[in-house]
Amino acid sequence: MAALRAHGALRLGGSLGLSVAGAESNVAIGLARLGHRVRWAGRVGADELGALVLRTLRAEGVDTGHAVTDDTGRPTGLLLTEPRLGTLTRVSYYRAGSAGSAVTPDDVLPALAPGSRILHLTGITPALSASAAEAVLAAATTARETGITVCLDVNFRSRLWTSDQARMALRPLLDHTDLLIASEDELPLVLEHPDADESEAVHSLLTAGVSEVVVKRGARGATAFTADGATDRAARQVDAVDLVGAGDAFVAGYLSALLGGADIAARLHRAVTTAAFAVATRGDWEGLPTQDELGLFDQPDGTTIR
Repeated sequence: MAALRAHGALRLGGSLGLSVAGAESNVAIGLARLGHRVRWAGRVGADELGALVLRTLRAEGVDTGHAVTDDTGRPTGLLLTEPRLGTLTRVSYYRAGSAGSAVTPDDVLPALAPGSRILHLTGITPALSASAAEAVLAAATTARETGITVCLDVNFRSRLWTSDQARMALRPLLDHTDLLIASEDELPLVLEHPDADESEAVHSLLTAGVSEVVVKRGARGATAFTADGATDRAARQVDAVDLVGAGDAFVAGYLSALLGGADIAARLHRAVTTAAFAVATRGDWEGLPTQDELGLFDQPDGTTIR
């Protein structure tokens, strides 16, 4: 979808910056910048904002060959962001009746071509409509059946649906999920008993067939759980500028290291590094690193690269 970013409170007016947003798009761009082949499937409107989305993805090296341009008059989705207090940002969504909300299984299944290694899904898409929820479940089912690793980032958006609605849609996806990523407050949304503590929650997910559970803890880092135990990683210390997109940057880093065959500790290290790039710069994806920039955090403060 397109994104309009305000420099202050929206009700006061002023200039807006136009860009592109969307969790799956952010992850796709993050992976492409790190040198991976990435394919994006979805719908945009037959309008200038849809053209902007596709142009941006292509410019970032993302394959849009399976993207659908909706010719029924549905517009490209839109969000508006406004800084309200420090790094606290308020987001308003305009996605009801959008082209993206009309995505169907037929739109996304062709993208699961032979050779695909990971399917990345989020809990945002099934919140958009019944057909979008059907598309997510169909993609997860097909990917799991064909040996593609399925990654699900819960990514709960309270302005799109309720916790109960999210739980009803997301729990069926667990049967087809290999890697589950969630923040601490999102973990209950995929549990049969949402009042379970974290240890019980992770145990139930691993017992149910999820191979790996990664819990994002914001400024406190992250923990990855498998049948072999837990691995913790502290966050990289940076001056936070904009927290929007940090979770998607984390996922891009984690999946990048997974694709590279790294162990869990190295996956977490790359994930918190890419997340640090996101929070240290403005925009959802604009500050994400390339492969050769990953080591910049190891340079002394004040370094100038010439």
